[in-house]
Amino acid sequence: MSDKTFTLSSNDLGGTFTHEQVMNNFGCSGGNISPHLQWENAPEGTKSFAITMHDPDAPTDSGFWHWAVFNIPVNVTELKAGAGNPDKDLLPKGAFMGRADTGQNAYGGPCPPEDDFVHKYIITVYALKTEKPELDQDTPLAQAVYQIVMQHEITRASLIAYYKRD
Repeated sequence: MSDKTFTLSSNDLGGTFTHEQVMNNFGCSGGNISPHLQWENAPEGTKSFAITMHDPDAPTDSGFWHWAVFNIPVNVTELKAGAGNPDKDLLPKGAFMGRADTGQNAYGGPCPPEDDFVHKYIITVYALKTEKPELDQDTPLAQAVYQIVMQHEITRASLIAYYKRD
């Protein structure tokens, strides 16, 4: 077991999203490219990983789920930029994307309402004690995250990036 902390980092995010990662929908015109993500120092007993991206500041009672990836094999420690585009086939073998609040099984970048305040987007990688949680691509993300946290999570690492629509 390592004494080092489980951490999540990105070569693409430096605290704020760029136009490249912003959604290209709902009135936003960004590149909608999911950021590079890399994690290290997974705890002993980790059998797989899951990743989510959530905007708790969205104007709904439950925020807005922008992205989720499940069944990431334990030997994988990063996702390349663009992995959230299903047409690019960049996810590791066996991994799949859950249905985001955009209605798609894909990355949906930030796109807060016009003239709204700066929103925070929490990207989290979960170290799980199971290889494959009983989830599928149509499991509602709030339910999937609840199941992961309550039944399978060993620990998690997060990073926060901000975005305000101009």
